[in-house]
Amino acid sequence: MSDLFDFYPYAERFGVNRGLPEAGRSREELLGELREMATEEDRVWETGRCSGTMYCGDRDHYAFLKEAFGLFAHQNALQRDMCPSATRFEGEVIGMALDLMHAGQAETGRAGARPRINADPAGMVTSGGSASIAHAMLAYREEGRQGRGIEHPNVVKPETGHPAFDKACHLFGIELRRVEVDPETTLVRPDDVSDAIDESTVVVVGSAGNYGYGTIDPIAELAELALERDVGLHVDGCLGGYLLPFGEELGYPIPPFDFRVPGVTTISADTHKYGYGLKGTSTLLFRDRELRNRCYFFMPDWSGGKYFSPGMEGSRSDGLLAATWAALVSYGREGYRRYAREIFETSARMQEAVRSHPELRILGEPTFLFAFTSDEFDIYHVNDEMKRRGWRFNGLQYPNALHMAVTRPQTQPGVVEDFAAHLDAAVAYARERGDEPAESSAVYGGVPGGLDVEAEEMIRGVMAQLMDSQQGVPAEMRGSSEA
Repeated sequence: MSDLFDFYPYAERFGVNRGLPEAGRSREELLGELREMATEEDRVWETGRCSGTMYCGDRDHYAFLKEAFGLFAHQNALQRDMCPSATRFEGEVIGMALDLMHAGQAETGRAGARPRINADPAGMVTSGGSASIAHAMLAYREEGRQGRGIEHPNVVKPETGHPAFDKACHLFGIELRRVEVDPETTLVRPDDVSDAIDESTVVVVGSAGNYGYGTIDPIAELAELALERDVGLHVDGCLGGYLLPFGEELGYPIPPFDFRVPGVTTISADTHKYGYGLKGTSTLLFRDRELRNRCYFFMPDWSGGKYFSPGMEGSRSDGLLAATWAALVSYGREGYRRYAREIFETSARMQEAVRSHPELRILGEPTFLFAFTSDEFDIYHVNDEMKRRGWRFNGLQYPNALHMAVTRPQTQPGVVEDFAAHLDAAVAYARERGDEPAESSAVYGGVPGGLDVEAEEMIRGVMAQLMDSQQGVPAEMRGSSEA
């Protein structure tokens, strides 16, 4: 795993800037350097052997988005008097997202219900899935405190819910209650969720679909429970929000998970995934704008003037709003349906290749994303051999498994055939290895079963080192002016 901790990935070719250079370099030289790095890094996903990550892969589309972005990249979406385009882009993106999630069919809920389940749909554009989830949790915390007098709110989520919920609760001082899922279906049991709810619960979480297995929680049952217990229901559609609706239109068995379901109060859906926008945008949708307005921040008595913002973010590039708007409008429903058909068909064929091996087992009933494990051998032996053949899977744990999020690069001719052939070889390799430890298990699979305190601290230390290598500057570089 040494390559994960490389502080100087291009040092031999391009050197290392240990401080701001005294003299600038030519734009031509810098762009040549950047093109070289980009070309090499694109090869990782261009073959279609990469799970998730690159959802579009269409070079012409990327060029189109870059041009749209470039026209407005320097503009600040915070300054709407100077940049009215931001109001158009953001408003229309939210409108299209609300339409996709059937906000027009949203019901007001029970008579006498609190305003948060009225039907006055609204939304916001955030910087990504984690930001959408964080803003939703902030809204529920504030609604609980200001609207219900709850001093110590809690959130109930399936264990399979994204860690962004845990992060948001950590940041906002909310208690998070995790509920285990059925190991066979990978779905949360509504009765278990009900047991976790009390008078301080502000919201229950369900996924459509979850990151690990691509399965869809029983949203209708959770919504009924939310109505009965008078709490909110957030549907995390960050991954599938811009794909599952088109799968439903194509006739795939996608259960309703949006505002057609009474009790669903918020939905997060990432435009930078299957919305095919540039990285850095997501949509957060509310059944009622009063709940959305709980995210607003006002400071009318600052010496710098009256300050207000719709959420945690301040300055934002209008370019990302422009590119997101351009992506949605350029494809339209017909384009999204066309690519959804290809993705669902490709996923089905790849799942057939997995099922052709009796040693492998697919977890739950997945859609476009599927996960598989083995009861016969360590599944990470399969990962090791597939990695040598150029494949990049996402590793799961408890149980150890691999998952494949099918995106448009996998729909290229020949990718499914390569997957099947390479999987045949990887399964044979895994059979031969028996009880030998796999090369990748320590990184991707974790330690089977529970962790004691010492083991958990060790793993946290390794994870901190990894983040240091990706985000920080190693200690030996700090304060040094060495060239």
